[in-house]
Amino acid sequence: MAVTQAGITSSELTFSRWLFSFLLVTTLFFTWGFAYGLLDVLNAHFQQVFGISKLQSTLLQLAYFGAYLVFSPFAGIFMRRYGYKKGIHLGLSLYSLGAIFFWPSAKFERYGGFVGCTFVIGCGLSCLEVAANSYITVLGSPQYAAMRLNFSQGFQGVASFAGPLIASSYFFRGKNATTLDTVQWVYLAVAGLGLVLNILFFFCHLPEITEEALTKEIIEAGIVSAPEDIGPFYKQYRCIFGWVAQTSYVGAQVAVAAFVVNYLVDQGVGIDHSKASLMLSFCQLTFTGGRFVGVVILRWVDPALLLSIYGFMCTTFCLAVALAPRLGGVGCLYLLFFFESICYPCIFTLGTKNLGAHTKRGSGLIVMGVGGGAWFPPAQGGLADQSTTRHSYLVPFAGYVAMTIYAVGLVVDQSVKYGFTWRNRDERTLVVKQASNTVPTPLADEDYKKTEDEQKGDTSVDYKEV
Repeated sequence: MAVTQAGITSSELTFSRWLFSFLLVTTLFFTWGFAYGLLDVLNAHFQQVFGISKLQSTLLQLAYFGAYLVFSPFAGIFMRRYGYKKGIHLGLSLYSLGAIFFWPSAKFERYGGFVGCTFVIGCGLSCLEVAANSYITVLGSPQYAAMRLNFSQGFQGVASFAGPLIASSYFFRGKNATTLDTVQWVYLAVAGLGLVLNILFFFCHLPEITEEALTKEIIEAGIVSAPEDIGPFYKQYRCIFGWVAQTSYVGAQVAVAAFVVNYLVDQGVGIDHSKASLMLSFCQLTFTGGRFVGVVILRWVDPALLLSIYGFMCTTFCLAVALAPRLGGVGCLYLLFFFESICYPCIFTLGTKNLGAHTKRGSGLIVMGVGGGAWFPPAQGGLADQSTTRHSYLVPFAGYVAMTIYAVGLVVDQSVKYGFTWRNRDERTLVVKQASNTVPTPLADEDYKKTEDEQKGDTSVDYKEV
């Protein structure tokens, strides 16, 4: 589908077409949620099957999230040229291709093969994330973009919960605890899911929302007066610092989940690997519940303010996980998963807001931040091998601190521009209101020059518009 055939904005869609597009793209979030949920369990499973260390097992995270670092910029460029739909086809194709090659990797018991296949899956999912996250964000008012993306990504959480639940039943029980037979069948089903979705998207019409149309929309809203006022991409500081925040946050989130099984087993409260995997699935369920709770809260609360609050809570509970012993640390772990819930969607929507012609490139950059998951887990794994799994949670703590600083900075910036409020506001309405409230202001003393009449006694003052 050529991009130029349907250069529209979401406001030009009928409700039925908008709802169909929204639900269709939302199905994609299940695909990478399921793959991500299985990834964290494979860490512990491969430690048992291949006899590798915690640090060596994080090669899976390095491959998976390193693919985001490498492929996301290309995905953004690809979609600028060919559109969202072809980007989705490319992502699903790579996703299925990587999953199908899990079969020979399991058959011949090659850990390196699993790492390579995981990289291919990561490339496909990075492409899907650029497409789906960006499309959901621009498919409606910017005011409720974070709410929409949280709702869609809630289904990613459902799939993340299903992955460890399947693993606890099949990966760690009986002879499956020391073999790879179940792994190959699970990933064969994953490949089949990707193929079915690819076929569905081929036969479905997905309206293309172009960057030209988005630029026109923000001009009509009064945010900028001309396309050139948007400025070059390297001056989109909200987006660039959003990439830093996303890198820090995703790195922290991935590191937290990657060692949950090891953390629970090492707490000394009688938890074995099978039970720990089941508990990880309930951690993901807590995370998913937090996403849907966040949808309701974001209907009224400003996304940047809510991200600041949740960021502070993540920082606090991650520190508690690292320091609190036994069941106290386990309880804080569940709370940490809850407060992680809204962070990724909020960073993405705040970082890509009002980019106009830079929307797809900016989306690629923010998704590239998922690459933070490639280097946080190895750092945590190294600390876990040298010290304890519990103390290794000081590594993700640093990531949450960086994310919180970004969120607080956005709140301060918005407060300076429009005044502080806790409510979710439509920025476009504020711009119009600000323009209509323009008041006359006296000329500055240095700009005011008295005329001869004023020097003779006429003390009237000239005014100019702000």
